[in-house]
Amino acid sequence: MTDVLTQVLADLEAEGDRLEQLVAGLDDDGWRTPTPAPGWDVATQVAHLAWTDEVALEAATDKEAWDAVVLGAIADPEGYVDAQAHDVARDPDLLGRWRRARAELRAALVAMPQGQKMPWFGPPMSPTSMATARLMETWAHSLDVHEALGAAVEDTDRIRHVAHLGVRTRNFAFSVHGLEPPTEEFRVDLVAPSGDVWSWGPEDAAQTLTGSAGDFCRLVTQRVHRADTDLVANGADVDRWLGIAQAFAGQPGEGRAPR
Repeated sequence: MTDVLTQVLADLEAEGDRLEQLVAGLDDDGWRTPTPAPGWDVATQVAHLAWTDEVALEAATDKEAWDAVVLGAIADPEGYVDAQAHDVARDPDLLGRWRRARAELRAALVAMPQGQKMPWFGPPMSPTSMATARLMETWAHSLDVHEALGAAVEDTDRIRHVAHLGVRTRNFAFSVHGLEPPTEEFRVDLVAPSGDVWSWGPEDAAQTLTGSAGDFCRLVTQRVHRADTDLVANGADVDRWLGIAQAFAGQPGEGRAPR
């Protein structure tokens, strides 16, 4: 296991533990608290994480099961994921199910041979890429749960993985909107929760993006409207990117309305 994978898995575990601790003591009414995602309550948010971890485990270890998931998604591309989340949300042992899925997926990613990739809904994923994607989703859905329950969220430098994914998926965001990706790299400078500055791209890039890492991560996971961030775009392509950015696979979501 590489040092990078070790760190991502440790941060993924910490994000999962934080969310688990938040919901562990909820009664039935608490689990049914509506979240900012229309039609999704707290249970649905956690169920989506559990189901996705289970599906990722199948992608890594069980081709037949994974192929069945793909066929289901093809048959109902608009509603399949939502349907699975609502179905799993009815499991009376939802939290235990998610806990087991998290642990089993971690073990499978650790066991994958060096250089091997697993199939996914987008391009094939390395263990590190999958762990990063799971961290991104866990963090983003945790934001929804925290907001629903009125609990404050303190950003940590664990979101660097989310920020990195958000930068790396720039061209995908353009493509999924039917747009030609820019040919030139951007310079991205983000202020981390710790106060450090995280940077991507050449220092002399003509187009730049600056702001807080927390706001950028919320933007690329579509948890905030760009008008409610401190992000500053310098350049037409960067400005367009901020309107379509997404760090997740699949079709564009509706995003969040301005506050």
